[in-house]
Amino acid sequence: MVKKPAPDATRRSEKSRRAIYAAALALVGETGYRRTTVEGIAARAGVGKQTIYRWWSSKADVLLEAFLDLGEQAARAAGQQPYTLPDTGDLASDLKTVLRATVDELLDPRFEAPARALAAEGLVDEQLGREFVDKLLQPQLQLYVDRLRSAQDTGAVRPDLDPRIALELFVSPLAQRWLQRTGPISYDYTDTLVDYALHGLAPR
Repeated sequence: MVKKPAPDATRRSEKSRRAIYAAALALVGETGYRRTTVEGIAARAGVGKQTIYRWWSSKADVLLEAFLDLGEQAARAAGQQPYTLPDTGDLASDLKTVLRATVDELLDPRFEAPARALAAEGLVDEQLGREFVDKLLQPQLQLYVDRLRSAQDTGAVRPDLDPRIALELFVSPLAQRWLQRTGPISYDYTDTLVDYALHGLAPR
């Protein structure tokens, strides 16, 4: 009798983790944040509730990590390194590239429904809102700050400019348009935001 090799626990855990990510994102998109429960995520993923609590302390932690993973997966699919901004020496081109990728993510049904649910709940749930900003938004915004500081070092951007304020000229309008559906989002739209932000509105 041939002895079968023992199951690979690492592979089994990774499979469960992926199933939990998918279940969490699907449920929050379908039912909203408040109706999503750890029990529901576990049932959807086909795992025990204790499996989730072994890795995360709450459903918020599951969802936030699932979003981080979704962003990393999207970046890899696009041939990019997760959580990096290109620095080719051409600031406008680099910003347009990143914002175009952001448009693709915002329009991706896998991302859009759960992202809207979490964003809406974060407005009324202060703790969730803080975690959403601290764990998801701030690390991404810091990448823009770093890229703008690099541009300052090369003289492409004014040295007295505050990068944290400057990035809002192109990031915030995109977020507002997407959240409030005040208009379509597209590559042309984000390219124009970059042009307006970098060149201003005054006649040249």
